[in-house]
Amino acid sequence: MAMLHNVARLLQQARRVAVLTGAGVSQESGVPTFRGPGGLWRQHRPEDLATPEAFAKDPRLVWEWYDWRRGLIAEARPNPGHLALAALEDRFEDFTLITQNVDGLHRRAGSRQVVEIHGSIWEVRCLDCGDLREDRRAPIPILPTCSLCGGLLRPNVVWFGEALDPVRLEQVREALVRAQVMLLAGTSAVVQPAAAFGLWAQQAGAVLVEINPVPTPLSLRCDYVLKGPAGEILPALLAALPQPGGGL
Repeated sequence: MAMLHNVARLLQQARRVAVLTGAGVSQESGVPTFRGPGGLWRQHRPEDLATPEAFAKDPRLVWEWYDWRRGLIAEARPNPGHLALAALEDRFEDFTLITQNVDGLHRRAGSRQVVEIHGSIWEVRCLDCGDLREDRRAPIPILPTCSLCGGLLRPNVVWFGEALDPVRLEQVREALVRAQVMLLAGTSAVVQPAAAFGLWAQQAGAVLVEINPVPTPLSLRCDYVLKGPAGEILPALLAALPQPGGGL
């Protein structure tokens, strides 16, 4: 509890804050992480489905997997961690929420300054004409085609072996350089380059705070480690801050 209040005091004094969220935050809303035990879908690993090569070989199979995921995510709701981050955004002069998650739950919770580095499962992109648009159909017709040219659509997410969008990566870099405090919430700190974002911010002068139920490869490098689920720790941090208008 003392460490949580120390972090709350840091946030109270900060003007520029960055946050990185990972699959653990979405998992608290019932979204599977697709990693570890039980992570298989029809005997397929995510690493074997979420690749350009897999889509080229069997787009129907890949789309069936994404349609299943979209159906699960459509039923999910933002949890207290999502809502706390949305509320925290208005407390700072400069606030950037960087997420590895593709489910859109941060935006549904009310967050506005969001950088979705791995894209969105609710966007589709045409392989022929490049048209990009939101598509929230769940289920989605398989195989989905472009309304403009009839070309095959793909999920607008970053697959294994693909580079991050350079524009989004630059947004991230700028936010990390500016940040006085950076929160790492629900991320395993193993997927690159996101696993290095905290260290980039720390090297630029930010205080690094990890929020996670279990230790990660970054835990020993962090200035503060708040052990517990984001859905409990983030609301507690928010509650420990002075309320807008000067009250407690």
